[in-house]
Amino acid sequence: MGCTAHDVITALRAGAAVVAEHRDELNQLDRAIGDADHGENMDRGFRAVVSKVDTAAPETPGALLKLTATVLISTVGGASGPLYGTAFLRAAAALGDTAELDGAAVAKALQAGMEGVVARGRAVIGDKTMVDALSPAVEAARTAAESGNGPAKVLAAAAEAAHRGVQATEPLVARKGRASYLGERSAGHIDPGARSTALLLSAFADAVRSQS
Repeated sequence: MGCTAHDVITALRAGAAVVAEHRDELNQLDRAIGDADHGENMDRGFRAVVSKVDTAAPETPGALLKLTATVLISTVGGASGPLYGTAFLRAAAALGDTAELDGAAVAKALQAGMEGVVARGRAVIGDKTMVDALSPAVEAARTAAESGNGPAKVLAAAAEAAHRGVQATEPLVARKGRASYLGERSAGHIDPGARSTALLLSAFADAVRSQS
């Protein structure tokens, strides 16, 4: 079963709910190596996304992701707004006007989103950023899609890999962003951007699965 605009709206609502639920955790993670506001910023951004969707819901998955991008860029502070916004914008462009997504389209969108984050943030895997969650997620999504799986299983595979990527950030020394100012002291902490990425992918996967 494909993923429609309705399913994307459900997924965005689930993403907003999980960010709100983990807001304090994300702030605590960010307090150790950043500005202590990642959870607050992400919560504000996704609340704004849901509010916007309530009043002007586009009719295709791509258009919804584009709307999400513009809202996040305008409401999420710090580096997260531009990075997440670019990810959703690139994903939207990859989907075009497709009305219903199969597993391959979802994997393609994730790939495009990660490429946008890499282009915007100039980060690679191992830099202790959201790329450490996104990169394995994209690989897992591609493998799942190539095996003929639908959107829910593709997203579930991506989420599982992303959570492993989150744990892999703990021993790393940050090489990008504010955390990099701490040098060796950034080791021993999970990257908050990677954590929020994995949380969102899990929420999206659960939401799409519930609609199947």
